[in-house]
Amino acid sequence: MRILIIEDDPNLNRQLAEALEGAGYVVDRASDGEEGHFLGDTEPYDAVVLDVGLPKMDGISVLERWRREGRAMPVLMLTARDRWSDKVAGIDAGADDYVAKPFHMEEVLARLRALIRRAAGHASSEILCGPLRLDTRTSRATLNGQVLKLTSHEYRLLSYLMHHQGEIVSRSELTEHMYDQDFDRDSNTIEVFVGRLRRKIGLDLIETVRGLGYRMNGDAGGS
Repeated sequence: MRILIIEDDPNLNRQLAEALEGAGYVVDRASDGEEGHFLGDTEPYDAVVLDVGLPKMDGISVLERWRREGRAMPVLMLTARDRWSDKVAGIDAGADDYVAKPFHMEEVLARLRALIRRAAGHASSEILCGPLRLDTRTSRATLNGQVLKLTSHEYRLLSYLMHHQGEIVSRSELTEHMYDQDFDRDSNTIEVFVGRLRRKIGLDLIETVRGLGYRMNGDAGGS
């Protein structure tokens, strides 16, 4: 899962990035509204953390432009605790949730997990796919009750496929959501990670749809 952070406070920007990367997310960062708007308009993100008070273009304006342009990714707004008007304006502009500063990092992580799950149609913090269980709170996957030992790339791949199970996901889409903007992307490496993941979870759970990509198929794995 790939997250965009738009925050002008360098320390908070860094702390958010470290927390999100530690939770298994791929993170891109911007420090002003113009750069943030550009990234959100040109790159695919699973969620955005957006501060209201930004230089060059404020967060409300960034969000309003995205929504007018049809960008529907979940947005978590950061607001000042005493500015209730910012919260109202953010929600009216299309924010999906907000957190007031100062905040606990665990709250931001929990709200982002919820936004990403809901956007993919999952209400519970645990996502099931046949014998597979993904606990989004602990970033842990189990197969028939046994914890899977996954690399960070394998976990990102599994997480994205399970969030979008039943859908055909192309190699390019997986590449865009597994790596940040500066990574030298090569969609051929996705085949390698899919192969490794299949050996750990069973060959039938990830279906290859010829010419289109992959589909997570919970019915194929049994229980």
